[in-house]
Amino acid sequence: MPNTRMLLVDDDEAIRSTLSNLLRQQGFHVTAASNVPEALKLISSNAYDVLLSDLHMPGAGDGLTVVSAMRHANPNAVTMLLSAFPEMHAASHAILLQTDQILVKPMDTMALVAAIKERLTTGAPPARTVETVADILERTVETTIATWYGHIQRDSKVMSVPLSYEQRTDYLHQALGDLGKRLRWSIPIGGKEMPSKAAAEHGFNRRRHGYSAAMIVEESRMLQVSIFNSLQQNLATIDFSVLLTEVMTIADEIDSQLSQAMTSYAAEFPARGCLIERM
Repeated sequence: MPNTRMLLVDDDEAIRSTLSNLLRQQGFHVTAASNVPEALKLISSNAYDVLLSDLHMPGAGDGLTVVSAMRHANPNAVTMLLSAFPEMHAASHAILLQTDQILVKPMDTMALVAAIKERLTTGAPPARTVETVADILERTVETTIATWYGHIQRDSKVMSVPLSYEQRTDYLHQALGDLGKRLRWSIPIGGKEMPSKAAAEHGFNRRRHGYSAAMIVEESRMLQVSIFNSLQQNLATIDFSVLLTEVMTIADEIDSQLSQAMTSYAAEFPARGCLIERM
């Protein structure tokens, strides 16, 4: 494999050095990285045929982050993860969809080389569809709302307030739309909140409907549960390299919307129009 370019990523210096030397002896052209940020820089500026990365690494990101970046930059590259945990043989479906193969450390060098050569011979699988979290949430709006309503129906306190399906769910389309905008605009987590008319109107309307503050909080909690359920159902296409940040953004935005809803719920507005004008 004299022309095979490999990126080896492992935070353990001894393993990284030993594997690099052994793989070079087998004819691979090896570049080594000691952490995820270093690996991402190399991937963005170089082409590789093989990625061999440790799955579990300290600091920001892990092997899946590196795999996702390689999938974007070098879609035909063979991607293989190393894990010290034997149970990774039974790794989840989502991880296997992101990675060509998972190998358990320690592994015999010749067996490792044989596995790499076999993957290179068969080639990488067809490029996988990868979506942003915003794409998935926009595509699954109706499913998310239906899931939310199912949770709400099982809450006797919330359901003690008689409302139609439309009255309970009418704010969710705009609320989820605001969430999609927040994800696409990359507003910093914990920064200035993005005003949401849907959230303000929701608080106003729930007070008019006779909700308690606790009921509004429960609606918000179930919205987060429903959103994460939609993501769980679409793990096979999620871009793992940004998943953690976007999950944190979702939680921050839902909390922001709840805060705005509670502010309008607690305020004394003579008319709904006044509320909208002040947003």
